[in-house]
Amino acid sequence: MAGQPVLVALLAGEDSGDQLGAELIVALRRRWPQARFVGIGGARMQREGFESWYDIRELSLFGFSEVISHLPRLLRLRKELVARLLRERPAVVVGIDAPDFNLGVEQRLKNAGLLAVHYVSPSVWAWREKRAEKIGRSADRVLCLFPMEPAIYARHGIDARFAGHPLADRFDLVADRAGAREALQLPAQAPVLAVLPGSRPSEVARLGRIFLEAASRVASALPGLRIVVPAANPQVRASLEALLADMPPEQAPQLLDGHAHQAMLAADVVLLASGTATLEAMLAKRPMVVGYRVAPMSYRIAKALRMLKTDIYSLPNILSRATGIGDGRLVPELMQDDCTADHLAAATLALFNDSERRGAIVAAFEQLHLALRGDAQGQAGERAAGAIIELVDNATAPQPHDG
Repeated sequence: MAGQPVLVALLAGEDSGDQLGAELIVALRRRWPQARFVGIGGARMQREGFESWYDIRELSLFGFSEVISHLPRLLRLRKELVARLLRERPAVVVGIDAPDFNLGVEQRLKNAGLLAVHYVSPSVWAWREKRAEKIGRSADRVLCLFPMEPAIYARHGIDARFAGHPLADRFDLVADRAGAREALQLPAQAPVLAVLPGSRPSEVARLGRIFLEAASRVASALPGLRIVVPAANPQVRASLEALLADMPPEQAPQLLDGHAHQAMLAADVVLLASGTATLEAMLAKRPMVVGYRVAPMSYRIAKALRMLKTDIYSLPNILSRATGIGDGRLVPELMQDDCTADHLAAATLALFNDSERRGAIVAAFEQLHLALRGDAQGQAGERAAGAIIELVDNATAPQPHDG
């Protein structure tokens, strides 16, 4: 397809997908300068020239009950999206994460003769490996962020490639805490806690008060503590501001617009919601405490269906177990009913008060960072783009004729 305008559809469902999509657009455009990128994306993708047909926030949902309450709208959006993509006939459709929405779209388009790629494998290595077969029915190729994933797909005869994790490229192997503190105007020697209760308004509504109460309790026990709270977007900032109105002025944190990476780098300890942010904190080489709650109905359904097959949840612990680096329990996890202000505060204070433990965690995180970079050449976005371009080129190459 060299020299021809290429139409590429990208479907991103949340903030982390928006970042992956933006990096992918930059990498693909190096090979396809005239390419047009359409679908669902956020502000980062749009800054790279992406044409978003729907607001990315329409897919930023989590858990059964949240999805059920929005189901009619999501089904209508999916029907409209599939119909439009079938009219436009892009060279390739790339679903970026958001598997509950994207895999169904990808399967419909693949069955209609379009090339489909799924970027970011669901956690088949943690639970329900058989899902790999469903993913294979939906996508012509799976792009994996973690090195142990392609072998799992290979067991099911599915084409999967390790692209590497873009975050591993974005963080230096040696963290610059002093530089981050200077950028955020934080004292060089004061204890610093970064608090990240989620990147979605629904997460902040469920976790924000618990996390901020925990931070307040840590501040009461740790004189001179500075607290920084990065807000992922304006909606999250508004939610946090409403919660902070109830906090004692002397313990009020420094609220940031974005700058999550700098906040993590500047911190001694990070208190955060389970998710991609735990990987970022690991790559920032910061000891952390992880908490999470889903809606009670979602949790009861998952338990009733026996969907919770793992006893660890945060990415640093999962990677530790999968790679043999550490004991698989590097990070304290407080999930569902254990996710209370008291428990979070106690675990956070324990890390502040144990410098030897913090040092051991940092050393393990450095090894995990190297494992995520892998030995492949080039940046993760470039490797992902190369795998997509190869798939498209193979599909459009002239086929030899017998005789």
